Amino acid sequence: MLIRFATYPAKTSLTARLITSVIAVTGMVGLAGCDNAQSRTPANSESQKLEATSSSAPVAKNESQLQQLLAANLAKSGITAKITSVTATSMPNIYWVKAEGLPAFFTDATGQYVVQGDIIKVGGAKPEHISANLQAQDAKASLASIDKKDMIIFPAKGQMKAAIYVFTDADCGYCRKFHSEINEINALGIEVRYLPWPRSEQTMPIMEKIWCSSDRKKALTDAKLGMPINSPTCSNPVRKIYELGANLGINGTPAVFDTEGHQLGGYLPPAELAQALNLK
Repeated sequence: MLIRFATYPAKTSLTARLITSVIAVTGMVGLAGCDNAQSRTPANSESQKLEATSSSAPVAKNESQLQQLLAANLAKSGITAKITSVTATSMPNIYWVKAEGLPAFFTDATGQYVVQGDIIKVGGAKPEHISANLQAQDAKASLASIDKKDMIIFPAKGQMKAAIYVFTDADCGYCRKFHSEINEINALGIEVRYLPWPRSEQTMPIMEKIWCSSDRKKALTDAKLGMPINSPTCSNPVRKIYELGANLGINGTPAVFDTEGHQLGGYLPPAELAQALNLK
């Protein structure tokens, strides 16, 4: 089976786990010499039989059956993952898959091929970014599921023209730069909804202290200035939101999303952020 990989940023990467399995297998087979007529495999070879076997793999008749086929194929390759949904896309025989603990990915009707990356449809008046649209739909639903009491919100000054979700860490340089411009961002009519996304276990306790503080906004600002944060432990949403971000494919901070689920990028200067949000 051939698995073709495309780049896709993800904290919990399925491709990384699959690539490890592929390397483990192919690393046992050495390549020697050059391809010439004498070294080519004869007709009716074992490799051709395997290819024929692969091409006759069962094709799912519906999305429920494909979910089972995919889970079985992943398990055979050493990947255990609970598939939560399989949805047909506008690309023939290509499906959008969501699984617990993994960023979404594509598969074919046999459940043998995994693609993590961009799929773009051309031929219309303008290109249709199939993967980005699907990712945005998932992100919009996930972000909307977060209770506002679990965010640290810096409201817009005057009329709110737009809102953004920002996955942030306490000691990230670009996160600190972004926060140093928060007043300017708010003055542009942009509400900033901060979400905790510690990049390592070392900053997890700091983010939990911030979210357990009686004045979260001050604690977040102080942490970004390098000041110590003292607060009692409490039940907090940090790990839950971290996992949500990982499932959205976040692998660094800041990660900025609009309310429609589109990732605008990482750090953007205030003027460029307003432009990305189509604000005048």
